[in-house]
Amino acid sequence: MEFMKIGIIGTGHIGKTLVHRLSGAGHDVKVANSRGPHTIGADVLASGGRAVHAAEAVADVDVAILSIPLCRIPAIAPLIAAVSVETVVIDTSNYYPVRDGRIVAIESGQVESLWVVEQLGRTVVKAWNAIGSDSFAKKGRAAGSPDRIAIPVAADREADRKIGMALVNDTGFDGFDAGLLAQSWRQQPGAPSYCTDLTGDEMPAALASAEAARLPKRRDLAFAAVMERIEGVSTNPDAEYSLRLNRALFM
Repeated sequence: MEFMKIGIIGTGHIGKTLVHRLSGAGHDVKVANSRGPHTIGADVLASGGRAVHAAEAVADVDVAILSIPLCRIPAIAPLIAAVSVETVVIDTSNYYPVRDGRIVAIESGQVESLWVVEQLGRTVVKAWNAIGSDSFAKKGRAAGSPDRIAIPVAADREADRKIGMALVNDTGFDGFDAGLLAQSWRQQPGAPSYCTDLTGDEMPAALASAEAARLPKRRDLAFAAVMERIEGVSTNPDAEYSLRLNRALFM
């Protein structure tokens, strides 16, 4: 797609890959974390991203990407309030109560993306939340590849959704139109589309078959299974184990 100015907040596994892929695709990428630009390693910036302070990361950009834990969204709201109304804000977060603490509204059934909208006071695009960090880092493919993984993208404004899908394509995956934010629960943890590495042909059935009432239990079962596997061993389960687990529990 056309050149864009992009600011990314967050240098975790997803954020780091976003910096690599989007700067490598020719976009002007600034990146920030909570600890300051001096803490962002050269490996994060290897494809051309620039380390800056958080306020600078989202200043004068076409797209601001929030790749931080969901529980940190309220704290960053004042920063986003200063962002131009023309800037597209993309959220990559997911709700995990063990990490984020119990959020009553989400526990009561509010769609995660709509909770984020309430915290920020503006609409967002939901993207890159339904891909595992290892798959995101290693399984990008050229457009048209038969095994190219699809990533669902939801947004209330069609123009924003199209930008999100185009940027997903730039990161090596098929951006899949997942509709409005009210339906983005279909790409939340526990859903058949969540971290199961589906192609564009497989994605429609996965989104359609999601059952909202079953998502929390499936999400928590997967988390508990990974934690049980970690206990007593010196290394984390490999990514393919997590992929097999998600497919067994979610699909």
